[in-house]
Amino acid sequence: MHATGPPPCTTTAAFYNAVAAFYSVVVVASLPNQKSRLCPFANRILLPSRKSNLVSVATLLKIDCVEQGPANAASGIAVSDECKLRFVELKAKRDHRYIVFKIDGGLQQVMVEKVGSHGETYEDFSNSLPADDCRYAVFDYDFTTAENCHKSKIFFFAWSPEIARVRTKMLYASSKDRFKRELDGIQVELQATDPSEMSLDTIKERAY
Repeated sequence: MHATGPPPCTTTAAFYNAVAAFYSVVVVASLPNQKSRLCPFANRILLPSRKSNLVSVATLLKIDCVEQGPANAASGIAVSDECKLRFVELKAKRDHRYIVFKIDGGLQQVMVEKVGSHGETYEDFSNSLPADDCRYAVFDYDFTTAENCHKSKIFFFAWSPEIARVRTKMLYASSKDRFKRELDGIQVELQATDPSEMSLDTIKERAY
């Protein structure tokens, strides 16, 4: 009789070896430049007689048994809890002026790289973005309308300079929408490849 669901936790060492191999194949395959190491890694985990069981193990596991946290279906990038926590502090408590986010290639997740205090300026924010690498960022922009009404809008920036590596630009582009959904309260999105595309004048125009 064939199993109809995941096996119990108290199972044989052989099953755990198969699970470990399947897990390593999934993780290694999702990392950049790792495809050539996938087969040797599996060979060290599994005996030859167990390799045929990988597909059935994958079917039994379903995704629920390998919890990696929320991740982007396209790029496999997760979002750290600190990203959401700092954003709530900026949106609700107004503790911060801006937050810069970076994709950590080793951990395969979006991390907080820098938090700007409420007293920092837009120039401080723009200077915090690297000239040769991609970043996500949010900025809390305060302004006064023609009716002398004080308002603020939260801008989301997808910073992708021309000289950044193509692979990096593709990773940030494929992860952007998934990451934005974690930040509830974004009001304006701005994509920039050059500082002139995110000048203060541009911000003022987009705010109204």
